[in-house]
Amino acid sequence: MANRLAAETSPYLQQHADNPVEWWPWCAEAFEEARRRDVPVLLSVGYASCHWCHVMARESFEDPATAEYLNPRFVPVKVDREERPDVDSVYMDAVQAATGQGGWPMTVFMTADGEPFYFGTYFPREPRAGMPSFRQLLEGVHSAWQDRRGDVTRIASRIAGRLAEGELAYDAPRPPSAEDLAVAVSGLAGEFDEAHGGFGGAPKFPPSMVLEFLLRHHARTGSAQALRLAERTCEAMARGGIYDQLGGGFARYAVDATWTVPHYEKMLYDNALLCRVYTHLWRATGRTLARRTALETAAFMVRELRTPQGGLASALDADSEVPGGGHEEGAYYRWTPAQLREALGAEEEAARAAEAFGLGEEGTLRLPDGDPPAGLRERLFAARERRPRPARDDKVIAAWNGLAIAALAEAGACFERPELVEAARQAAELLVSVHLNAEGRLVRTSRDGRPGPSAGVLDDYADVAEGFLALYAVTGAAAWLERAGLLLETVLARFTREDGALYDTADDAERLIRRPQDPTDGATPAGWTAAAGALLSYAAYTGSERHRRAAERALGIVTPLGARAPRFIGWGLAVAEAALDGPREVAVVGPPEDPGTRELHRVALRATAPGAVVALGAPGEAAASPLLAERPMREGRPTAYVCRRFVCEAPTTEPEALAAQLR
Repeated sequence: MANRLAAETSPYLQQHADNPVEWWPWCAEAFEEARRRDVPVLLSVGYASCHWCHVMARESFEDPATAEYLNPRFVPVKVDREERPDVDSVYMDAVQAATGQGGWPMTVFMTADGEPFYFGTYFPREPRAGMPSFRQLLEGVHSAWQDRRGDVTRIASRIAGRLAEGELAYDAPRPPSAEDLAVAVSGLAGEFDEAHGGFGGAPKFPPSMVLEFLLRHHARTGSAQALRLAERTCEAMARGGIYDQLGGGFARYAVDATWTVPHYEKMLYDNALLCRVYTHLWRATGRTLARRTALETAAFMVRELRTPQGGLASALDADSEVPGGGHEEGAYYRWTPAQLREALGAEEEAARAAEAFGLGEEGTLRLPDGDPPAGLRERLFAARERRPRPARDDKVIAAWNGLAIAALAEAGACFERPELVEAARQAAELLVSVHLNAEGRLVRTSRDGRPGPSAGVLDDYADVAEGFLALYAVTGAAAWLERAGLLLETVLARFTREDGALYDTADDAERLIRRPQDPTDGATPAGWTAAAGALLSYAAYTGSERHRRAAERALGIVTPLGARAPRFIGWGLAVAEAALDGPREVAVVGPPEDPGTRELHRVALRATAPGAVVALGAPGEAAASPLLAERPMREGRPTAYVCRRFVCEAPTTEPEALAAQLR
């Protein structure tokens, strides 16, 4: 019998709709039910492509005996962390403080007031390695609730009090200086893996935002060290098993230090951020590997994540079906020598493929040297397409689509692939029609063109604004600049504290035991640093000192964090590079159909100047951006103006001169 999750829009929640566990979605009624029955709330947080979430579901949540014990003694609440990052953030802080680690599935027991008292992540069906079974955990919590209620509620109240005190003290320190950013590069160099690229040891996550910072630092300073760290890491990832050598796109992380064996789930945000990084690496170096990786990653996003409504789905699972039944992580992607022979039909061809793709015992394909062998890649891809595919979490997340819009628009412009720009535009139109209302308020998720129940959080507003601004730069369509401005007005009005600090949730959002506030960059840019970047770009387009001041005040958090932990503030450092460089403002004025206009626009978009903004307009049109106002063509020819804070160099009609001004 279906439980209360059947009508939810989240695919993760729907995966649990037929569990014998009587799940509730996160709602006031669930906590009222716990209060009425005088039982604790069991909060279980995960996401649709989470491997260990699936394991715990199969072992425990699908087990009738477990459900029979759980249902009368708890109110079980299931949350999709991607749909409710605020709930996830608050309780993950508690898990990490109590256990020293975190992860998903997250398991939290709490009172009917939302005050947590016991925490963990995955719990197995049977006890092992000092970890209790999930059933033992339920029995222990129930016993404590029945027999030691006073102790439990005192612990819960104390923990909730500590969490509520966690608001960030912030005096808006100065934004990073050139010296601060050089120190950050030195710090990253100290953690660099010289043998394999990347930072630190296993497991290794793609350091997308750190790579963006290093490329911008190189562009601003000419630092050979910054370029080497970025280029070495990008090459190692693109040649490693973390990259899908047949279909393009990156897995979530590598379980080893050599980028060989991936954790196979593929997330939209990783691929959006990395598509943009490899596009920017190509702008800086012209390397064929960077171009190919950027285009293949863009093609993967459009081919495998695009929804019928034009948005981009959240993720592909790590697991897929295997012959004989059941699911196995990586089954869709791994190869054996026998499978190569079956796909290619000849022992010699299979041996050539195994050597070219560095096939090892783990079954992953790599590219140790050179380019993929002609023909083999296509034949293996076609054979793999006949395998059972991983499931897709097809909800559309506003923030991640914003990142993808920026990546697809820039890759499309740089590589002259208009179909990618069109994919970016269609995703943006979906956000406007489904996620955005007339007051500039966003809904975080949608599915099948239907808005989800959760209000947008700070990274939704900031990343969507970033995507709209990138689309404006590429297309010159004024509506995208105007819509970005509407979103950023909400950021300033609803998410910003008087001292310049930023919250992850709006001032009128649902009240949790703490208002989330995290300035560090994790798997995606923090809402805080993403907002700083979008505010800075919008100020460059419009000349708004209010937006510029807000960006600079927000960047104050980057100064201390960049000195102590630059790996965890990469996007903040990248935005700081743009602020130090100006950012450069480029106005291209000319008839849109004129080849001279198109060439100047192309040169401007391919420039490496950190965070440069580009405005395109026809002479005599009402200027969408003040950058275009009173900017005439020279001698009747398309003309470009390069400015900083609206103070401009001599206008030019020559692409080579424009390129020189933007170096």
